Amino acid sequence: MDTLETTRKRILELVGQYAREKFGSRPFAPDRDLVHYAGRVFDGDELRCATEAVLDFFLTANRFAESFEADFADYFGAPGAYLVNSGSSANLVALTALTSPKLGDRRLRPGDEVITVAAGFPTTLAPILQNGLVPVFVDVGIGDYTAIAERVAEAVGPRTRAVMMAHTMGNPFDLDAVMAVVRKHGLWLIEDNCDALGSTYRGRLTGTFGHLATFSFYPAHHITMGEGGCVVAGGPEAEELGRIVRSVRDWGRDCYCAGGENNTCGKRFSQQFGTLPLGFDHKYVYSHIGYNLKLTDIQAAVGCAQWRKLPDFIARRKANFATLRKALAPYEDRLVLPTATPGSDPAWFGFVITVREGAGFSRTELQRHLEEQRVETRALFAGNLLRHPAFLDIPHRVCGGLANTDRITESTFFVGVYPGLDAPRLEHMAEAFRSFLQKR
Repeated sequence: MDTLETTRKRILELVGQYAREKFGSRPFAPDRDLVHYAGRVFDGDELRCATEAVLDFFLTANRFAESFEADFADYFGAPGAYLVNSGSSANLVALTALTSPKLGDRRLRPGDEVITVAAGFPTTLAPILQNGLVPVFVDVGIGDYTAIAERVAEAVGPRTRAVMMAHTMGNPFDLDAVMAVVRKHGLWLIEDNCDALGSTYRGRLTGTFGHLATFSFYPAHHITMGEGGCVVAGGPEAEELGRIVRSVRDWGRDCYCAGGENNTCGKRFSQQFGTLPLGFDHKYVYSHIGYNLKLTDIQAAVGCAQWRKLPDFIARRKANFATLRKALAPYEDRLVLPTATPGSDPAWFGFVITVREGAGFSRTELQRHLEEQRVETRALFAGNLLRHPAFLDIPHRVCGGLANTDRITESTFFVGVYPGLDAPRLEHMAEAFRSFLQKR
């Protein structure tokens, strides 16, 4: 073994030692430790992989990104996966891809409508507006928090061209009903799968039904790269959509060579584009108004270590959800507990609770008590996005009213089920609920 390789090996051994000493687990102390709603779960594997990427010092996407994209695409049975710097960027890239001139008459044009929900995260809605499209809002159910299927069908109008919405909290929306609408009217479907990595509907992974699916690797999500996201294309248009996604992500360029590579198509100096001179360098031809939304190889390296742990993470999320549901079942007279969409098996992101009308207390009172007991809570994202300053005056249409969405704004919150919650933390959380509810 040469000196350089020996040094590298020793560095990685020391990083592993550091990880154990710095981040090793310690017993839960209720008077000191928060029960977080979400968080990163990692060990020395992630630190060693990140260090390897630093030692390579390629910095931009390289071997770790290529490895992760290959594994991710294989998991979803897709021809390609395209890493970006966040789940929000994934949504932007996916929606923007559908405006590409390369799609001909099927491209989305300004003024076209996209069906979505108002009870969601803002960066599912933002790309619709950023591309000059018009969101059409439908209400969601209380308990499953996904789009009411009948409303999706009723929302289709003469200019409706796409559906873009999330599997809320990991709970799949009614894909049978939505896909029927998509097929009947020839609509595009983007699945925002950022909260639902590993969820299934009728035994099939969410993220494999739509034309495009998006994912987030923020620390709160199922696996993390710190920041990071991904777009996956599916269906018969997958190859073409994948090329467009890559272009939008990579400055809008037409060339698909990986960083540091040249002329993989063999036609770098022999093609005609627009009014450019014949043979203009293909690496500098731009077919879309794009962005630079790539991530670094250091982030991808962390993701590679996390990826190996995904099955365990999913199993622990499901187990933690089941533990909480059992603990809170006696209080269903005052709390609406979360329910899975029929036919689904969610890889839950969180445990969503709605305080029933007439419960004798408000959401704020219950949240305040939980937070005082060091149990973190969060609202169900924005509640009704249309009530926020940024979206008060946007062009939009509402189909059937948003009564449940407004109720969520007033009465709904969630607590965690992420893999970092062990038995003592879950019991502390359950006791925090009991100590409040048994006095009411």
